[in-house]
Amino acid sequence: MKMTRRAFAAGAGGMTLAAFLAACSDTGGGNGGGTGGGGGEGGELTPVKLQLQWLPQAQFAGYFAAADQGFFEEEGLEVEIIPSGGDIVPQDALASGNADFCIAWVPKVLGSIEQGANLTNIGQIFQRSGTLQVAFKDSGITTVADFEGKRIGSWGFGNEWEIFAAMAAEGLDSTTVEIVTQDFNMNAFLQGDIDAAQAMTYNEWAQVLETMNPATGALYTPEEFDVISYQETPGGMLQDAIWADQGRLADDADYEATAVSLLKAVIKGWAYARDNVESAAEITIAAGSTWGPSHELWMANETNKLIWPSANGIGVIDADAWEQTVSGALAAVNEQGQHLITAEPPETAYSNDYIEQAISDLGSDVDTTGDGFQPIDVTLAEGGN
Repeated sequence: MKMTRRAFAAGAGGMTLAAFLAACSDTGGGNGGGTGGGGGEGGELTPVKLQLQWLPQAQFAGYFAAADQGFFEEEGLEVEIIPSGGDIVPQDALASGNADFCIAWVPKVLGSIEQGANLTNIGQIFQRSGTLQVAFKDSGITTVADFEGKRIGSWGFGNEWEIFAAMAAEGLDSTTVEIVTQDFNMNAFLQGDIDAAQAMTYNEWAQVLETMNPATGALYTPEEFDVISYQETPGGMLQDAIWADQGRLADDADYEATAVSLLKAVIKGWAYARDNVESAAEITIAAGSTWGPSHELWMANETNKLIWPSANGIGVIDADAWEQTVSGALAAVNEQGQHLITAEPPETAYSNDYIEQAISDLGSDVDTTGDGFQPIDVTLAEGGN
């Protein structure tokens, strides 16, 4: 299946590198997928290596659900889901041929593309940014403009660019803000070492709310904090997306077919995670997540909010959101005066062709917009248990 590409120039947190990684099979070696295409019942399955950007957790529930529910096999694929714990950069694994597809934030990959990686976003799974900056009520931090003179936590590793983009939009000189490297937890924040901590709606924010407040003897509540959502600022950027090798898309019709088949299975997986959120959380725990059950359920529920509803269909890249991400990446300047990117990315940086084909192939069998989506209420237990 050779497709005509239409592209337009106009997007973590676990605890430790768990024993799950040791149980994974060898992830080395080249281009497993891309021969034989996807689809067909009873035939030989096409092997595919899908590189995640972090450890198993419900941030990736749709992929684990696709494996657990047999959706990959239905599309003629045998998918190896490869976790990372910061030891593997997903776009590097894809560009080097050690993975066939990867999950990565858009700004991170834009930086890699400018450095020479030939990659294409074929499915923008997260439609909204899930990044927060969390501060105690008495910090005086209620907007990005309040960062001046404060200690602002960030994980680094490319996760900081929303912060710098939001500060640039405020006209805030990054040298007037102390960016403090933050572990992938909220310990430094809760101990008072930083004034505002970076957090994801689906992970670190929950870590705060499942922690006992020593002053009250009860769990912290949202009312004790001021929370800045980068989605509500010009710094908000697109995050988890499915990336493919542009060179293989251009030259290998089987790889193109595999891309569409993968997307069809992933759509079904995320639709399952939306409609069966409790089961999705349990599937992710079984896949190796080390989070407790209430934390994992919170994560599955919050992740769904970043995907659904998807007005144009799950994974379809919104041109305005893409342009905001590119504009933010161009404007963002870190403390060393470095820009994330210095020029517009090439037109091949994204394409809606493959995701639109997948949605069309699925037809009415799968709800791909989630117009009626309603999140559930999740009660966190201490420690996420």
